[in-house]
Amino acid sequence: MAATMRALFVFLLPILLISRLAGGSPPPDPVSCAHDGTSDCTVTNTYGSFPDRTICRAANATFPTTEAELVAAVASAAAARRKVKVATSHSHSFPKLACPGGRDGTIISTARLNRTVAVDVSRRLLTVESGMLLRDLVKVAADAGLALPHSPYWYGLTVGGMLATGAHGSSLLGKGSAVHEYVVGIRIVTPAPASQGFAVVRELNAGDPDLDAVKVSLGVLGVISQVTFELQPQFKRSVTFVTRDDKDMPAQLAVWGSLHEFGDVAWLPRQGKAIYREDNRVATSTPGNGLNNYLGFRAQPTLGLLTARVAEERLEENGTDIARCLAARLPAVTFELQAYGFTNDGVFFTGYPVVGFQHRIQASGTCINGGDDALLSACTWDTRIRGPFFYQSGFSVAMSKVPAFVADMQRLRDLDPRAFCGMDAKLGVLMRYVKASSAYLGKVEDSLDFDVTYYRSYSEGVPRAHADVYDELEQMALRKYGAVPHWGKNRNFAFDGAIAKYPKAAEFQKVKDRYDPEGIFSSEWSDQVLGIKGSPNVVGAGCAIEGLCVCSDDSHCAPEQGYFCRPGKVYTDARVCRFERTRLVDEL
Repeated sequence: MAATMRALFVFLLPILLISRLAGGSPPPDPVSCAHDGTSDCTVTNTYGSFPDRTICRAANATFPTTEAELVAAVASAAAARRKVKVATSHSHSFPKLACPGGRDGTIISTARLNRTVAVDVSRRLLTVESGMLLRDLVKVAADAGLALPHSPYWYGLTVGGMLATGAHGSSLLGKGSAVHEYVVGIRIVTPAPASQGFAVVRELNAGDPDLDAVKVSLGVLGVISQVTFELQPQFKRSVTFVTRDDKDMPAQLAVWGSLHEFGDVAWLPRQGKAIYREDNRVATSTPGNGLNNYLGFRAQPTLGLLTARVAEERLEENGTDIARCLAARLPAVTFELQAYGFTNDGVFFTGYPVVGFQHRIQASGTCINGGDDALLSACTWDTRIRGPFFYQSGFSVAMSKVPAFVADMQRLRDLDPRAFCGMDAKLGVLMRYVKASSAYLGKVEDSLDFDVTYYRSYSEGVPRAHADVYDELEQMALRKYGAVPHWGKNRNFAFDGAIAKYPKAAEFQKVKDRYDPEGIFSSEWSDQVLGIKGSPNVVGAGCAIEGLCVCSDDSHCAPEQGYFCRPGKVYTDARVCRFERTRLVDEL
């Protein structure tokens, strides 16, 4: 017990050390080249590993600073018939969207295409380059007295990256929470015949049907150069977090999105609690200069991150359910006591509601803001340290099916509440509202998006404690309730057959065939996800442990470690890897 308590203390150390650091050492560039900074390159995501753990290589990388240089980069690759993929400043997508495949491809980084092109205050239009961070976009808008109505909560994403993956905040009102719904113009560079110099710039404006393909594109149509947003006059928001019992959560979720313009809900399943965010637009005359500096997106002391991972591994590999559940309680308590990082004046939290201007409330991410401090502090996921390592799944369930799905999740929880402590440890299941979209690969119906973050081993093939309940929950959502996976999250199996859920997928394919008939911007991964060729599943020994497949045989799990392929407990059509100590003993 003493060893467990020591591990518990070390696990909690970073929470105890949380400070008001302005920023740590920013994460490294996801593109790294061995020769002259431009050849013999690798590309990864900000978490340092794709779901299949492979290393993505490319022959060369380019870092254009102007649209003309971008056109030249595309033309060079198209003339040589090299595969091309676009990389962003921080590359926060889990799947292999930035991997051209093989060793002969080209990476085009938009990190230096990050400027403001034009601001038209009278028409509320803002045009920026595609590599601009959300952080800078909302500041430029605010300086002009304007606001982007909705955005993701992390501001380290780029404009192009948000459009490629359909990134969103939380709302069913107005045009909804997806960033692409506020796009009225795009300039995109695509391959072209030799007679046109191998690359052209296509300019799309509101009313152009191709815009519905380009504004959620998975990066397979070309490289977006510039984006024009239609914004709104600057406004303020009023935010209050309320924690309640989760017994009536299925019914509450069905209406919460229509009661609060920016409302979301976080579910702590083991604790039986739901944290409701009452978040609404208020007049700019409302007193308050609140700030969102979310605790999880601040720079953390590197020592704390290192020791937290060591403790987490001990609890995962050798701890009991009781110990894991004790450790899981503290993060939620600590975040609640510190108002999740919200302050009333940018420094102190004095009570709810927190009222502040849109650009100070909508997103945060201060761990990327600082200069190099010799890695004394860093973003939680910085790959240069052996800190927290995790998966993140995201899937959207149609609002009409949400009450039944959530009731099924609760039934699964009730069978073994301690199995869900890992979710509580990662601050639960975040649920955000997303409106139906005209984008061909956007949300088909008004939906509730579920984000689940969970432990990942640094070693391939190592099972997670109670991974079966996570996998059953995901399969239940995707298969029983027809959920669609978030394009920028999830492990491989979530994308199997996903494209069939989009009625306008064929229209998207027609645009793709016109824009890039040779498939310069396609890869093996994108062809699998789009249903063109192959499957995203990678079937083999241990594939279900890694989320590369849904098990159909014990060998897909880890039978030598006591994990066997079994039906789900609530959704019996699910197939999950479940630990069975008795059977292992019998076989031995």
